[in-house]
This record gives sequence, structure tokens and C-alpha cells, in this order.
Amino acid sequence: MNDVARLFQAFVSPAIFFSATALLILSINVRLMGIVSRLRQYVHAKHDATKNARQSEADAYTTQIASIQHRAEMIRRAFLFALLALTGTLLACLLLGLGLYWKAAAVSAAIVFVLSMISLLVCAAFYIRELNVALSSVQDEAHDLNFMDVGRV
Repeated sequence: MNDVARLFQAFVSPAIFFSATALLILSINVRLMGIVSRLRQYVHAKHDATKNARQSEADAYTTQIASIQHRAEMIRRAFLFALLALTGTLLACLLLGLGLYWKAAAVSAAIVFVLSMISLLVCAAFYIRELNVALSSVQDEAHDLNFMDVGRV
């Protein structure tokens, strides 16, 4: 019975990180959906501007599309590293349980868990970078007269 209690204890700490990482993945997914939606909107607007010979507006959309694609790539990387962290945390849980019966598995669990936390740190770095770029993109768009709807019918 003592082994069962130790097994349960071995699962608790990584499970907390697992839950937190899953919530971060949810947040990143929502952010990615917003970026993709905005990208589609800009691609359609660029097509409309090009079709109606509004070249300066089309050029402005081209710049914004490039910026959004750059942001989408950062979010994709954050998503990837968060998924790696989630997978590593789950693997660490399983290795910790196995470590009760095989000592090498416990050492492996510690290594996998540290690598998972490093992956989570890289994820956070990409997420922070994307947030900073997003804010600067919004400011650029707000000051670009080609996005103003002045006098357009």
C-alpha cells in the first residue's frame, strides 16, 4: 500500500504542471485562431483593393499581411513548444511511476521534466515576443492613413 501512496505523490506535481500547460495551450490556440481570422480578412481586403485599383491600400495590406504571418509563425512555435512541454510532463509522470520499481526511470523522469520546463520557457518567450509585435502592429495600423475609412463609399 505504501507504493501506491508514493505513486500517487509522484503523479501530483507533474500533473499540476500538466494542467497549467494545457491552459496555456488553450490560450495560445485562441490567439492563433484570432491571427488566422485577421489574416484571412486582410487577404480578402487586399484582393478587393487590388481588384478596384486602390494600389496604395493594397500595398498597406501587403505590409500588414507580412506582419501577421510573422506573428502567426511565432505563435506556431509557442504552440509547438507548449505541446512538447505537455508531452514531456506526461512522460515524466509515467517515468516517475515506473521509477518506484526501476531507479533509472526516476532519473530519466527528472531529466525529461527539466527538458519540459525548458520547452515551456521557450514557449513563453515566443508568446511574449508575439504579444510585443502584436501591439506594435496595431499602433502602425492606427497611424496608417491607408486603413482610414475617410470619404470612402
